[in-house]
Amino acid sequence: MAAGSGQRMGGEMPKQFLPLGGVPILRRTIEKFTRACPEAQIVTVLPKDSIPFWKEYCGAHFSHCPQLLVEGGITRFHSVRNALAKIPDGALVAVQDGVRPLLSVDLIRRMIARMDQVRALIPVVPMVDTLKVLRRDEAGDLQTVEGAGVDRACVFGAQTPQLFRSEDLREAYAQAFDTAFTDDASVAERKGIPLSYIEGERYNLKITTPDDLSLAEAILTITGEI
Repeated sequence: MAAGSGQRMGGEMPKQFLPLGGVPILRRTIEKFTRACPEAQIVTVLPKDSIPFWKEYCGAHFSHCPQLLVEGGITRFHSVRNALAKIPDGALVAVQDGVRPLLSVDLIRRMIARMDQVRALIPVVPMVDTLKVLRRDEAGDLQTVEGAGVDRACVFGAQTPQLFRSEDLREAYAQAFDTAFTDDASVAERKGIPLSYIEGERYNLKITTPDDLSLAEAILTITGEI
């Protein structure tokens, strides 16, 4: 999934194409999957205006990785739905944010192996920060919501890839769009598809801001990937 505009990153180039250690973020993400599962069919969902750019880049620098390119929709929900129209029944689908390039090959392989036993698998990480329930007043200032508390031990952050059987996910995405759908798991859960979970990876961050990009560069330097 790389159909976003990346407005929070700033700049003219969508964040999925920004260089990370001299390589586009999106390419680094895709390469993790081709290493983990060489027989996988890569479906890359892009903004319509970015498809010519990515075709040209891949033809010159990434031609060894065939991809099916799909035009994104008005929201992530619609972009995933567009991609699912190209995927046959009987397939295992891993939906990955194009700007999460730091996940490990091992995580992908462990998740694929686990799908023999479950219908949907979501990587999650425990929250390490103290969580506050707040609201904004009329002036826009943050205020405490009295009586509202969060047990940090019960709160986890969801990551991608999120794995499903293609028939299940297509049926889930046949539902009407709802703003409460924040990821594929929330769409599947609404349809009644049972979700299973696996511990994700702290470094599997979503690159959204310039600070995220700097952190990703540092992580790759430490791990020796650049």
